[in-house]
Amino acid sequence: MLKIEFYETGSIDDNLLDFAVIVSKYKGKLVLCKAKNRDTWELPGGRREAGENIADTAKRELAEETGAIEFDINQACVYAVVREERTTYGLLFCADIKKLGALPESEIERIDFFDPLPAKLTYPLIQPALLKKVYKQ
Repeated sequence: MLKIEFYETGSIDDNLLDFAVIVSKYKGKLVLCKAKNRDTWELPGGRREAGENIADTAKRELAEETGAIEFDINQACVYAVVREERTTYGLLFCADIKKLGALPESEIERIDFFDPLPAKLTYPLIQPALLKKVYKQ
């Protein structure tokens, strides 16, 4: 069983935040990424590197996974993915991408723009909950 929980920013110890996920829009459309080895779509984001500030993780992942070169980014809240065996924490961000460049060489094959969400999501039990939380605020 999997459950998503939300917390105010700063209420969970920063050292527990392993992931940054960025709900991103470009020209009013949701930006999603498709990895080369998958046939599904996902929100930009990824794992925090050792010693990295979580806000820097979000900026790095947004640039690496979408090609964003100009954007406004803000923290939304902390989220937890609760599974029977473990709980992982991340910080959810919102970004308004102003300018896109070329995708850097990475695991991302391409990006696309959506409204509404596509049916084939990489994390179908997590991503809709994160989006719902952002759009409810």
